[in-house]
Amino acid sequence: MQIRDLPYSDPGDPDIRSGPRFLLWLGRNQLRGQLKSMAWGLLHQCSLAGLPLAAGLAVQAVVNRSGNRLAWAGGLIVVLGVLIALGDTMLHRTAVTNWITAAARVQQLLARKTAELGSALTRRVAAGEVVAVSTGDVEKIGWFVEALSRFASAAAALVLICTGLLLYLPSLGLLVTLSVPLLALAVLPLLPRATRRADLQREKAGRATELASDTVAGLRVLRGIGGEELFLGRYRRASQEVREAAVHSARMWSLISAIQVLLPGVLLISLVVYGAALARDGRIEVGQLVTVYSAAALLLFPLRHFEEIAMAYSFSRPSARRAVRVLSLGRADRPASLDTAPAGDLYDPVTGLMAPAGLFTAVVCGDPDEAGRLAERLGGHAQAAPEPARTADGNGDTDGNGDTAKDGASEAVPKPETVPSVLLGGVPLDELPLDTARTAVLVQDKDPVLLSGTLGELLDVASSGLVAAEDALAAARCGDVLDALAQASADASGDPMTTRITERGRSLSGGQRQRLALARSLVADPEVLVLDEPASAVDSHTESRVAAGIKELRRGRTTVVLASSPLLLDLADRVVLAHRGTVVAVGSHRELLRTEPRYRAVVTRETDDEITAPDAGDAFRTIEEIGERA
Repeated sequence: MQIRDLPYSDPGDPDIRSGPRFLLWLGRNQLRGQLKSMAWGLLHQCSLAGLPLAAGLAVQAVVNRSGNRLAWAGGLIVVLGVLIALGDTMLHRTAVTNWITAAARVQQLLARKTAELGSALTRRVAAGEVVAVSTGDVEKIGWFVEALSRFASAAAALVLICTGLLLYLPSLGLLVTLSVPLLALAVLPLLPRATRRADLQREKAGRATELASDTVAGLRVLRGIGGEELFLGRYRRASQEVREAAVHSARMWSLISAIQVLLPGVLLISLVVYGAALARDGRIEVGQLVTVYSAAALLLFPLRHFEEIAMAYSFSRPSARRAVRVLSLGRADRPASLDTAPAGDLYDPVTGLMAPAGLFTAVVCGDPDEAGRLAERLGGHAQAAPEPARTADGNGDTDGNGDTAKDGASEAVPKPETVPSVLLGGVPLDELPLDTARTAVLVQDKDPVLLSGTLGELLDVASSGLVAAEDALAAARCGDVLDALAQASADASGDPMTTRITERGRSLSGGQRQRLALARSLVADPEVLVLDEPASAVDSHTESRVAAGIKELRRGRTTVVLASSPLLLDLADRVVLAHRGTVVAVGSHRELLRTEPRYRAVVTRETDDEITAPDAGDAFRTIEEIGERA
């Protein structure tokens, strides 16, 4: 796989049983690239290993005053220099290619999962964790994939060098060969502690990122209530915690690096002392001592890759575990049995909500969060059961070292349980292919996102082709928005469709963003459209006109609106009251106002005292009488 061929046509089905298994799956899928990188690494390492031999031959040629041998040694050094340059260049090229392609594969997997789950993703995983996985964690996973081939070539080179030294000069070669395993494994006892400190640092960084993203998202509200300094103080404390954790982690890694310098230094000193004694006794030649010493000094270079792979694995293992946690989320595990969207009533078996086909149904929930969950479920986003409690390290660990348990199955990711699926025309939505389900039912939540681009690009969405953009904008009452965009248009014609909208529509007011998002949903013209508070950010007059526009444009199509505005509810064909997750009343807006006190309390914002007080229209009617009639 070459970088120019990215993105992958199919990133594959990852092994999400655990973090290490996911890393192994990535390595298997890039086996060809790993072998290429390993081959170039071997060329580079073996060419480096040949320099001591050439240097020893040159020194011995000078001692023996042999010009021919000196010239031959010089030519060998030139050839080895060319091979070192070629091997190093191609090793770097192939290793970085492995890094980039592995990171791209993980990012495509995350993007695919995000598209599959939609806004339900952030209900099941913290927004800060999603950001951390798609940025920093992806880089750390790519780093491990890149370092793997360099480590493999370095390990093979160490075996070849030690074998060559044993054959070339057994007396000194044995000392080097026995020391290499000690040098390579000396830092292993320190790695668990270093890993725990690195995990703590990443956890605190994730919390700081989540706090920052939440602050930016609510910046306008914070300015309105004067809360900028409060959240600024919180972020300062969080960032200081990240700094302290990073310093604490860096100290351990600096100790590991110091050991990697100290022990090879001890080996070189011992080698010089012992080799000098042998040369003085005439048991070895000076050139042989130079050769073995140079080879031992160059061993420090491949040994560095042992430290690198240990660091890369320590950093990438928790990153892979977090990636697996996101990738393991999914819809109900049922076969895709239908390829076309069914038509008919929309029914939720959990709440008992029925939205008849072709009608405008309004749903009233006393709890806004409950309304949001209901909207997601109506869109086919399966709701997961509560997750296990998370411990202080934020990763669900129980032993503090990044593992979820102490046994070998500690990294297994539990499969989330789901509630019964919503039915469309009697067919569960989770039995439909994802594309079909999204075409059949479209959900617009109360805080829709506008991507940056022109207005024309915003409204250029997959649709039935039956609703024109102009009709959708008119139904959403976007006339004032179009006028504002026309004035800001860079086009001489003042065409609002060519005006660019900034990221998340921050250049627009809340009501303008909401109506443009509504127009985008109306253009899509799905079989079922679910709207969660589609006009909560506009004034009452505009809200009434928007409700009328929705009803007129969606005539004959199934529309479900979750709202509590009397102006909108009065236009609905039928109104459903959901209380504590269950449908408790169905009727028209006016009928429910007369007969259902809980409905009246939500819609008119009555207090408990007002509910129990005599009605203005009938001084003798009490709340108990209302309950009997209901």
